[in-house]
Amino acid sequence: MKNIVEFFSVSKTYVLNHWFSMRKIAALKDFSLKLEKGEIVGLLGLNGAGKTTIMKILCGLLFPSSGNVEIMGKSPLFAEAKRDIGYLPEFPYFHPNITAPQTLNYYLKLSGRLVDNWQVDKILEKVGLLQHRTKKVSEYSKGMKQRLGLAQALIHQPEILILDEPVSGLDPLAIHEIRNLILSINKEGKTIFLSSHSISELEKICDRVVILSLGRIIEVIQKKQWEHNPKGLERIFIEALKNENQKKS
Repeated sequence: MKNIVEFFSVSKTYVLNHWFSMRKIAALKDFSLKLEKGEIVGLLGLNGAGKTTIMKILCGLLFPSSGNVEIMGKSPLFAEAKRDIGYLPEFPYFHPNITAPQTLNYYLKLSGRLVDNWQVDKILEKVGLLQHRTKKVSEYSKGMKQRLGLAQALIHQPEILILDEPVSGLDPLAIHEIRNLILSINKEGKTIFLSSHSISELEKICDRVVILSLGRIIEVIQKKQWEHNPKGLERIFIEALKNENQKKS
């Protein structure tokens, strides 16, 4: 299969200035990874492991301190590459006083496309919001806003979906619905790159999971590995973190 995304030894260091002192924090260290077209790859790590930093670099929202990233052979800093990605942040925000169609037409304009009510309705139907098209966003539940977030990530028909904690804060029914929606989008050929604190969700949908610790990849797990482990991905994750801590001690 063809690689659709490639990270080449990417590192990211944040510089924090406080009064007369300067502190450097290494958020990402020598991160290299390839994503194949049509697969679902998950990022798994504790808070501060570097998951969101990776996704923002891939979207061109952050510059790497060293290394580089390519999306279908192009830098994410170029508009041509940005057209190929759809991004759902962990805490999406939409104007509360407009409807979902108005929201999606706004994002169509941002992506340089013409307003297309037929395309908007098609996406709303896909994410299960067509019957709520006349409601204002302020009337939406958390799960409905998450669906709208997926809709805005899909509206310009990208090749890659980047999802940062897509089921965060949702109830079990909403999690089930979003999971099925992600799987149906993947079946259409979309490549999906997501992070989650929910190990069970990553188990259910991912082809591979990348385990991170303090900005470094410590293990890349294939689906068959957790399927053949009696205690699943959770056991593999915990053991990987313990082994990493032992190396440092």
